[in-house]
Amino acid sequence: MVRHAQGFHNLNESLEFLLSEEFFDARLTPLGWEQVDTLRKHVQSRGISKKIELVITSPMSRTIETAVGTFGGEEPSDDLNVPLLMVENAGDNNRPAISSLNCPPFLAIEDCREVIGVFPNCRRRSISEYRPLYPGIDFSMIEHDEDVLWKRDILETPDEMASRGLKFLKWLLTLNEKEIAVVSHSGFLFESMREFGNDCDVFIQSEIREHFANAELRSIILIDRSRIGSDSSNNFPGGIPRGLDLPVDIAIKKNPEFQKRLKCYPKK
Repeated sequence: MVRHAQGFHNLNESLEFLLSEEFFDARLTPLGWEQVDTLRKHVQSRGISKKIELVITSPMSRTIETAVGTFGGEEPSDDLNVPLLMVENAGDNNRPAISSLNCPPFLAIEDCREVIGVFPNCRRRSISEYRPLYPGIDFSMIEHDEDVLWKRDILETPDEMASRGLKFLKWLLTLNEKEIAVVSHSGFLFESMREFGNDCDVFIQSEIREHFANAELRSIILIDRSRIGSDSSNNFPGGIPRGLDLPVDIAIKKNPEFQKRLKCYPKK
């Protein structure tokens, strides 16, 4: 499991900032791309990238950029006719193109996106906008071109997100691939993991249930009967280089004023 690197929406946790349309489908910051480069070096040095059979990403710019930057190929060569995972300067990110040479398939899945509703940074672009920028990613499992799930006045609850996460994890267990990289978001990963690990060691429980840092990787083993283990030797702490990391879900939970103004958010 991987959380996306630093996005522009992670730079401030004020409600006005998070509600700003300026951060619609927030992309990675320059520091975020540095974090991706650092994570890429880790997965390559540990041989993780060679084991991955499938990369699943949330259909948001910041997760897609993290996925292709971490697990994608090198810059394309003029000598090879290889599909691109990301075109040059996609979304004005000032980054070179990324090829799909010697890479596993990349699949975008709606079920592993961030909390749905209210916040523009959690609203995705249309799939028809993504495809020219990330031609090597398979978007075929996303039903609607436009983001029909996002509502301006309805915010998905933590329990609803946890239910969506459980559905996603059960679906993962049906796949033929066994070594799968999932690139997602702070809130989704936290709510999906919090119900698991009751029969695990205390250390593993704390590892599973802690919030992910930007560009953090955790190796998690899914087995039958929903028992989750961990191989911490492949883990990567994330947040390298260090930078602001202010997830939307944490900002809401720790600020009662947010919850009062966001009437759609349940009181605990």
